[in-house]
Amino acid sequence: MHIKRFSSGSKWEGIVGYSRAVKAGPIIEIAGTVAVDDKGKIVGPGNPYEQAKYILGKILTYVGLAGGKPEDVVRTRIYITNISHWERVAKAHGEVFGKIRPVTTMVEVSALISPEYLVEIEATAVVREDSAPG
Repeated sequence: MHIKRFSSGSKWEGIVGYSRAVKAGPIIEIAGTVAVDDKGKIVGPGNPYEQAKYILGKILTYVGLAGGKPEDVVRTRIYITNISHWERVAKAHGEVFGKIRPVTTMVEVSALISPEYLVEIEATAVVREDSAPG
């Protein structure tokens, strides 16, 4: 099986020893993703909806780089630091995946790696036979 790794260039990838995305055969795994732009700036500070929207866009970018499409996403896992934000985060998820409807889990966690991060999302995609190769 062919394995391909994708980096975002984040300093954390080298420190922690992980890849932003890995494609192993038809499976694409996207690492836990927070709302940080390419310059290391928080996107949507204090706003769980904006953070979730940004994160989901970032995830779909890496699904695409790995040869997948949004429709290939079969699972998302959502970690939020305050469960009372669930509706705002769910709204963002529904705007992106409402017609695709992957399985998902949303759980409250005591903290993420930095207090500015309100949401972290990871995803799994399976590239279908009719999808472009990656």
